[in-house]
Amino acid sequence: MRSLLTAVAFALVAAPAVAQWDPFNADWGKSDETDLRVMTWNVQDGICRTNSKADAFDNWNGIVRIIASLQPDVLILQECADNSGNGTGSGADSVAQLTDVCELLFHGGADPYAGGTVGSYVQLFVPAYDLPYIFVTPSSDGFNRNVILSRYPFADLNGNGTSQLGDFFQLPDATAWDHGLNGGIRGFMHAEIDLPDSVYAGDVIVGNSHLKAGGSSSDQADRLDAAKAIAYYIQYYFNGNQSGNDDPNDVVINPADGTLTDPNTPVIWGGDWNNNPSSKGPVEWMVQAQFSGGTSDGTDRDGTDCLRDFAVHPTTGSTTTQGSSKLDYLAWQDSIATARRQFLFNSSGMQTADIPFPADGFPVNAGLISSFAADHRPVVVDFILPLAPQCFCDCDGNGMLNIDDVDCFVAGFVGGDLGVADCDGSGGLNIDDVDCFVACFIATCP
Repeated sequence: MRSLLTAVAFALVAAPAVAQWDPFNADWGKSDETDLRVMTWNVQDGICRTNSKADAFDNWNGIVRIIASLQPDVLILQECADNSGNGTGSGADSVAQLTDVCELLFHGGADPYAGGTVGSYVQLFVPAYDLPYIFVTPSSDGFNRNVILSRYPFADLNGNGTSQLGDFFQLPDATAWDHGLNGGIRGFMHAEIDLPDSVYAGDVIVGNSHLKAGGSSSDQADRLDAAKAIAYYIQYYFNGNQSGNDDPNDVVINPADGTLTDPNTPVIWGGDWNNNPSSKGPVEWMVQAQFSGGTSDGTDRDGTDCLRDFAVHPTTGSTTTQGSSKLDYLAWQDSIATARRQFLFNSSGMQTADIPFPADGFPVNAGLISSFAADHRPVVVDFILPLAPQCFCDCDGNGMLNIDDVDCFVAGFVGGDLGVADCDGSGGLNIDDVDCFVACFIATCP
């Protein structure tokens, strides 16, 4: 019987082991494969159609290798599309052009914009990793566009007729703090992402914004206006402000009304918010809304305050994402999503042995990859999301079916553990339980 079970184990699946988080030994992967890794990064114009796309000592190759090293499930980008800002061409990419460029970033191929063949692309280094779903916002300041890329498909989760939106627009609400408007100079884009039902109990909504830069009072006012509008949008449109209905005060003009999403579906949003925390800056507005604390005013699904990251570089202790400032953030509805881990990546000051593959292969000097890639550093959070009910053949209960479940079943069967291996519920262990487990595994039961 042991031989039979061993044969079953090898016949069913041969999956690689899940990475164990160990950044001091160059392992920056997720420690649990069911975690959702979200990464925000201002790439300082490096992703644009006229840029050289070679495996060279430059920003494109640095961006490619860092993405391939960290492998987020959802990637939100700012400052894409600006050829002039990158110094390689003129004008800004259209939505279609930037979508093409993002395809080249991951999949390579002939470059219709800069000529030749793309020499550095994500799947060149990690062929099994992909973010095939790409949303480029139509909202722009004339130079920059924001982008959301996802491992999982976009889907209309709330029945409002769209799964992606470049920006919202809302009228003033006399009963609340918001005076209307939208997500600011570059908009607030969001995508509704359909997670696998066999793994997760809900789905996820991911937002992305790049607030106004600059140190003048008018710049700060613009950031605050956008942050207040985003807070209202999340609290009233996505959360329903505890009313049970989206947009209960009927002020959101775009998008159209829908229904509230599943309570297991959190909103996670981030971007370059261009402001260090202040007494009541944009960061605080977006996670707290009008009042700090309490149980009815925050932007979390349950009316409490959301959380925002306090990411630290795990090997250097740095907390800055641009120069000496913390400008880039991720925020989330922590009544639904839990942060297992939050960190930023910056090769400066790292030991070469700690730099993950393929960032460690950056030409000339791997320690310079971050400074060459962009002037901002990516912020990453691994989220624990509510999982779907366990099926029998998910023996280890992690929401995924792989070789670990086969090993678990084999150990239970050999050890006479009815709770683990009595698949058919007969009260005994025999070949019928093996057949039952195999059928369950192949069917990938929910």
